[in-house]
Amino acid sequence: MQKIVELQELVSKKIKEKKYSKYPEDLYDPLDYIMSLGGKRMRPVLVLLAHHLYSDNHEEALDAAIAVETFHNFSLIHDDIMDAAPIRRGKPTVHEKWNQNTAILSGDVMLIEAYELFVNYPKEILPKLLKLFNKTAIEVCEGQQIDMLFETQKNVKVEEYIKMIELKTAVLLGCSLEIGAIIANAPADDAQMLYEFGRLMGIAFQLQDDYLDVYANPEKFGKQVGGDIISNKKTFLWIEAHRLANEQQSKEIAHWESIQVFKAEDKVSAITKIYNDLNIPQLTENKIKEFANQAFGILEKVKGKESVKELLVKLSEDLLVRES
Repeated sequence: MQKIVELQELVSKKIKEKKYSKYPEDLYDPLDYIMSLGGKRMRPVLVLLAHHLYSDNHEEALDAAIAVETFHNFSLIHDDIMDAAPIRRGKPTVHEKWNQNTAILSGDVMLIEAYELFVNYPKEILPKLLKLFNKTAIEVCEGQQIDMLFETQKNVKVEEYIKMIELKTAVLLGCSLEIGAIIANAPADDAQMLYEFGRLMGIAFQLQDDYLDVYANPEKFGKQVGGDIISNKKTFLWIEAHRLANEQQSKEIAHWESIQVFKAEDKVSAITKIYNDLNIPQLTENKIKEFANQAFGILEKVKGKESVKELLVKLSEDLLVRES
């Protein structure tokens, strides 16, 4: 049985071997660039782990794993443009390193490259794979659109926010696991439970990301700490703070949200203090545990190798205590 780090290395090796050295270079170099930035390779590893529950032949699922990672990075290129994000994984974003138009086109090519990786799968399972992948791709776009709508929406409920992150982030984790199960010819009910496990863990993962945006160590986070606060982004922490704030705290939040800040650290410091006073960190941790516990309960019912299920649990737990 291969360890998580070995699967990550397997994915990274496959990505490194696939160079997009085509003309024009300015279109393809950004693909090599963002794919080489690394990251945890969580989504392709989930494909391989779900497949490994029922099969020992990793090669069967490797193309699909790279397809999922390619799609994920395509979405990051476009998200970074929409968010005007300067940094991704500690490096300049594609639109900063090149320009916005190049980033849009390079992202489009990545989406097509992701589909290309599915074409060699057997006709018996290809329709299932493409139907699931298409559904997920649309949902990710829906989630991003809802997230942008929140920018001008005065009040956002927790339930609305959870639905948004389910679409924008969580469904791709569920998709990754179900893809691996389909390729391994797993029982249909197992494939669906793996999807649900990934969906619930994806919500917990995004809530953890919201938490880290405020409370992470800047040297380890790889992104701008406090970026959500600076941009008035409606996260779980923001929603709970608005719900719980007293009159004075509400006025202070409104003040910081309404002004152009010359020293961003002043705004981050002020809003973080309000979060602390309202016990927002603990509320966020409780919500993360709520979704994680639901996910682990579903995983217990899944068949397959117990040793691989243990790896899925370990990977999930590591992601929920990460610092970046």
